[in-house]
Amino acid sequence: MRALKAATIGMGLLIVLGTTVLIATIVKRSAAPGVPVDLAAVLDEPAGTRIVGIAPVGDWLAVQLQGGGADRVVLVNPHTGAVAGRISLGR
Repeated sequence: MRALKAATIGMGLLIVLGTTVLIATIVKRSAAPGVPVDLAAVLDEPAGTRIVGIAPVGDWLAVQLQGGGADRVVLVNPHTGAVAGRISLGR
């Protein structure tokens, strides 16, 4: 009976400790400021071009473009707005 009582108390303490750590982690992460990005990039693309998708790639943003020619991906620096490179998806 003593072993069962000790195991119950131990597991109860582990539940309380785990809940406390979980709540502290959630509060810490929600209080951390996000990374603000003010992006003002002008892409010199032909008329009829549209943005199909944007995805982060390391420190860059990959912008998928369609229309106005062959489909392409433009790599943009989100901090400066500069175009780092272009990948054409020719047919």
